[in-house]
Amino acid sequence: MNNPVVYYLIIINVITFIVYGIDKLKARKGWWRISEATLLLLAAIGGSIGAWGGMMAWRHKTKHLKFKIGVPAILLTQIALAVYLIRWVL
Repeated sequence: MNNPVVYYLIIINVITFIVYGIDKLKARKGWWRISEATLLLLAAIGGSIGAWGGMMAWRHKTKHLKFKIGVPAILLTQIALAVYLIRWVL
């Protein structure tokens, strides 16, 4: 397993999961929050599994429509792109 893409995806998903947890903590404490744009950007650049996992584990952003629909949509798009690349390009 020497594929840098696999390492990148593991790292970005772990980071995204942790960032969702940090934002939930900040929300509970009333501290300065991480922007929704940053949270969605992390999902879009490959951290969608971590974002979805963070939403479920921390029960965070699950009532916001843009996250409730957006994160799974990003994940499905990334899966479709990966299948396409693996099947037709590689």
